[in-house]
Amino acid sequence: PPHTSVLFARGVIARLAYWPALRIAVDHAWGGPESADKRTWLASVLVDDFEEQDPRPDADFIEDRLLQVMADEFDAVLEDGSAEAVAQDLVALWEQVSAGRTELLAEFEQRADRLGGKPVQVEEAAGDNSDWEDESGDEDEGDEELKGQPPQLLDHQNRPSNDEPEVDADGFITV
Repeated sequence: PPHTSVLFARGVIARLAYWPALRIAVDHAWGGPESADKRTWLASVLVDDFEEQDPRPDADFIEDRLLQVMADEFDAVLEDGSAEAVAQDLVALWEQVSAGRTELLAEFEQRADRLGGKPVQVEEAAGDNSDWEDESGDEDEGDEELKGQPPQLLDHQNRPSNDEPEVDADGFITV
């Protein structure tokens, strides 16, 4: 592979290595036991996107690719804007490496190296921005007069018997 491709691939791998959303997904095996392999695969897909597409992909395309892979491979729907930042970084990296510059590559690799194998510090919010709403509480809040009473039982013995089977419009017998 050309020298530019190798440098760009190194930068993509480094940038993905310190993306918190992907680190959490890999560390917690959201993509199954192959989570680390999926991260490597994502890097290769991104490198291929830049090398094989004409015109080159823009930040919106790369952001969509990142969000799609996170959803499909890691069951993670990101709404934190981090995919946009990663996409912009990768576009800038491609432009720099293509121009023969490696400042951004060096920065990405330094940041990835500093993290080493340190786990991501995760703070779980207590449902701040969750789409899920807790509807716990009494199911029959409106039935105040029934509170404390046992449920009424149906009297199946004194029910009028229906000797003929009930047949619906399609000819099926209702049981």
